[in-house]
Amino acid sequence: MAINMGSTYRILGYQPSVNSAWRQKLLTMGMLPGAVIEVIRVAPMGDPVQISTRR
Repeated sequence: MAINMGSTYRILGYQPSVNSAWRQKLLTMGMLPGAVIEVIRVAPMGDPVQISTRR
């Protein structure tokens, strides 16, 4: 999946195969199912990615 600067995405949910600790960290940061995230900035090699979340 390509992540494009300036694009918005909606989190539909998490697959059961996602590590529970990793899922909990994302949920704590506000990346809840139904949340909309906007990609603010992407580093030249693709990592890290700066995002903004809103529900």
